[in-house]
Amino acid sequence: MLSINEKQIRPVITIDIDQYKENDEIDLSYVNEPFLFLRKQNQIFGYVQFNNIIQGNDKKKNIAISKITSSSQSIKSVYCLSGQISLTDLFQIIGEPISIVKEEDMPIGYILREDILAELFKQENKSVDLLKSILTSIPMGTFVVDKNKVIINCNDAGLKMIKSTSEKVINTKAETIFSGEQVENVFATGKTILNQIQINDDMGVLVDYSPIFVDNEVEGIVIVVQDLPMVEEMASEIEYVKDLNKDLNAILSSIYDEILVVNRKGELIRYSENIIPGFWNVDLKELLGKSILEFENQGLFTPSVTKLVLEKKKKVSIVQETINGRKVLAVGNPVFDENMEIERIIIASRDITETSRLKTELKEMKKISEQYKKELEDIKSKDQFVKKLIYCSPKMEQIINQAKKIADFSSTVLLHGESGVGKEVIAQAIHQLGNRSAKPFLKLNCGAIPENLLESELFGYIKGAFTGADQNKDGYFKQADEGVLFLDEIGEMPLHLQVKLLRVLQEQEVIPVGSTKPIKVNVQIIAATNKRLEKMVEDRTFREDLYYRLNVIPLNIPPLRERIEDISLLSFHFLQQLNEKYNKSFHLTPDAINVLEFYSWPGNVRELQNIIERLVVSAEDQIINAEDVNQFLPNSYDFNKSKPVINKVIPLQEAIDYVEEQLIMLAMKQYKTTTKAAQVLGISQSSVSRKYQKIMNEKNMNSDFMSFN
Repeated sequence: MLSINEKQIRPVITIDIDQYKENDEIDLSYVNEPFLFLRKQNQIFGYVQFNNIIQGNDKKKNIAISKITSSSQSIKSVYCLSGQISLTDLFQIIGEPISIVKEEDMPIGYILREDILAELFKQENKSVDLLKSILTSIPMGTFVVDKNKVIINCNDAGLKMIKSTSEKVINTKAETIFSGEQVENVFATGKTILNQIQINDDMGVLVDYSPIFVDNEVEGIVIVVQDLPMVEEMASEIEYVKDLNKDLNAILSSIYDEILVVNRKGELIRYSENIIPGFWNVDLKELLGKSILEFENQGLFTPSVTKLVLEKKKKVSIVQETINGRKVLAVGNPVFDENMEIERIIIASRDITETSRLKTELKEMKKISEQYKKELEDIKSKDQFVKKLIYCSPKMEQIINQAKKIADFSSTVLLHGESGVGKEVIAQAIHQLGNRSAKPFLKLNCGAIPENLLESELFGYIKGAFTGADQNKDGYFKQADEGVLFLDEIGEMPLHLQVKLLRVLQEQEVIPVGSTKPIKVNVQIIAATNKRLEKMVEDRTFREDLYYRLNVIPLNIPPLRERIEDISLLSFHFLQQLNEKYNKSFHLTPDAINVLEFYSWPGNVRELQNIIERLVVSAEDQIINAEDVNQFLPNSYDFNKSKPVINKVIPLQEAIDYVEEQLIMLAMKQYKTTTKAAQVLGISQSSVSRKYQKIMNEKNMNSDFMSFN
């Protein structure tokens, strides 16, 4: 058993990732530790070694958050210690550069792997057997170097990787097997050097050099080696991603330094734009149609991956060495025909020093792919919502265009329009088309909830605020945080609540019933009314300051009678919905549509929807004609009261206009359609339609004027 030396416990220095954006930069010059820990949502989730994010003599200033997170390692792989260190603990520790030290399940610091090994060396004879057991058990190759730079211990895994024996390795200078420059660098700087690729005739490994400190002095080095098939697996993973996502072909092709396609004869038939500089010493364009097997015989490189694939008829990964000393990892992948004969060989070659860069790029590509996918889904969602809006009139086109512009902002919107014109649909459009579409959309009808409950519904309440308040409840404002709250019938809100609503709009905070503590909220308010709020302000039934707070972006939705072009479109839409719901096949005749278009629709779209459903339920035939429609539409013109009887001399033209108007109205009442009325009156259908429309518009204008006065 080993005891943890408190002097070797280093402080855990963390940064909170939640406080930064991906493109932010941070000054870490105050950090003197080799490791930095990352925290998200008050939990440590990873760590990063400064050597991996700082190159050469760079200072710890202006380091990008994206670089820190992309270089981080998961904290889940780090072993946790407390008190004594058992043999089992040592096996766990050896696999990671650090271990977390906990006390009562709370992290109080961390300890370096080399510090624990140094402590093991201090125990002299007792530690020797333990060290041998550890070195024998771990799967990675491990070599221990003393302060004289002599290898004093190693494990079997390491000997296999370098293809040597303990007799040839023990008591041998480390520089005869590993990089003397790196060994000198570790003793000189005391810094860990990771991911060094070493390849020669006897071995091909990735090497980590970690110093062993005793009393703050480097007394030795632990050299950890891993076999190069790890690099091959990474290349295979990149190739697999390339096959899955064709859209990333161009990007993935830039990850490979070079891609060749050869046939079963070894002849080059295709190559990528990017080639390894100085590898071929010839323009690949000149090699098209020629066998690349000859280049091995010429000594340009060795061995030939094409030759090995043709011989073994399976995927082959090798490290090629060129005449100028460069080393290239080449992966040859055979493509078989239906007879299981090799038809093509795909050769992916790259400089193995680029392993770290390729891994980072792969992570970035996956991240970008997910981002594009999300953005595409958002665009599709918005397009689908717009397609659900049923309209074709210029007035509604203008309203929808205004809604699209409003959606890019979070300004308060006041929708005004008669009952049933579709104010809620426009509010939903603003929500769906804006940057709050992924957040809640809540609707509250201010006139449908009793006054004594409206306040608690809007602002919420705390436990004990009133009888029955057994627990805290969030109001609509809190539930709609970062989203949109649609307040319908805003003119029905009581005056005392108007004051509180005004405060929410001004301060962006709410106070629940029974509480004195304000809660910050970020909600876009869309209010709607069919009343004239400015008239209510004059009558002192609506607060003037609240009116101006709500009327930031006014949007007047025209009634259905002012957008006749939408009537037929909406009628067919509602009819289609009913047909699908009840598995029917009802149809509206052109005459029926004409009758619908000449009705004034005081109930607007809601009334039109109800009429269509009433027609479907009561229809005796699948063809719905003008007579069917007329029986459900109230008489919109009173012939007895519309004009006085002429009992005195009046100008002739006025009399002609009066008679013409009565004849057209009588014909439309009796025959229902402009086509039949035109036949009876002996004029064109377009004339009847134009004159009838003019009469109805004048009647509606007079009616509006009278109600206004």
